[in-house]
Amino acid sequence: MRLPRSGAGWTVAVFGLLALLLGALGLIWPETQLRLLGFEVPAERAPGDYTGTFLTAASMASFNMGVYYLLAVATEWRPFYRFTVWFRLVTFTVFTIAVLSDVAPGRFFGVAAWEGLGALATAAGLWWDARRATAGPTGPNASVPVPAPDAAR
Repeated sequence: MRLPRSGAGWTVAVFGLLALLLGALGLIWPETQLRLLGFEVPAERAPGDYTGTFLTAASMASFNMGVYYLLAVATEWRPFYRFTVWFRLVTFTVFTIAVLSDVAPGRFFGVAAWEGLGALATAAGLWWDARRATAGPTGPNASVPVPAPDAAR
């Protein structure tokens, strides 16, 4: 896989790689994942407790999402970058509400913050890339092509 070719691409690549790695962590060492998120890890689960099942599903979703994000970076799929900004802001809102309404522990707000800050970083990267594209090439890397604001590749 080649390196990202834009500022926004770097933000999406970082998130994708971390989503993939944290998804793998949840699949391989689920107790560690629960502790990182601030959840209790009892020595024994009660009958009907499907925490493990849910964590497996969430971890697999995270792993897959990481792959999707990295694929978007490999193809410089900028519409996907814009899409992620809005939906990561929605995720930030939902996770924050979960913490504020005591559905999730306070430590889970770190996940919300990660989503919100990631959305803002990608939005800033998109803005910076668009500004750079309209300014035209300058400096020692003037021959390096700058992706168009809506480039698909």
